[in-house]
Amino acid sequence: QVQLVESGGGLVQAGGSLRLSCAASGRASSMYIMAWFRQAPGKEREFVAAIRSGGSSVYYANSVKGRFTISRDNGKNTMYLQMNSLKPDDTAVYYCAADASAYSGRSASYAYWGHGTQVTVSS
Repeated sequence: QVQLVESGGGLVQAGGSLRLSCAASGRASSMYIMAWFRQAPGKEREFVAAIRSGGSSVYYANSVKGRFTISRDNGKNTMYLQMNSLKPDDTAVYYCAADASAYSGRSASYAYWGHGTQVTVSS
């Protein structure tokens, strides 16, 4: 089992920045891929970014490319999402996910999930 806990969400003005963290415990070292997803009210959960265990391969949704940076500290079992130049459209609950399988941008491919952290961007 793997437990994931997100933190770092909040309210920020458009153009501002936030840094999300995802602390993993349990069999966290076995997680090959970790990812961030987000879900806005009335919308489906969507892929934001993912990173492999070694950190050498990262993946981004087109909507956040160039603004968001995903990183991972395996020694601390923690994943981060640095979000810059935030827009009102980035408002959502952000979820951390992990799996032992290969990279996927589909939420159904991830076995482990956190409870989410709210990010609100005001215009």
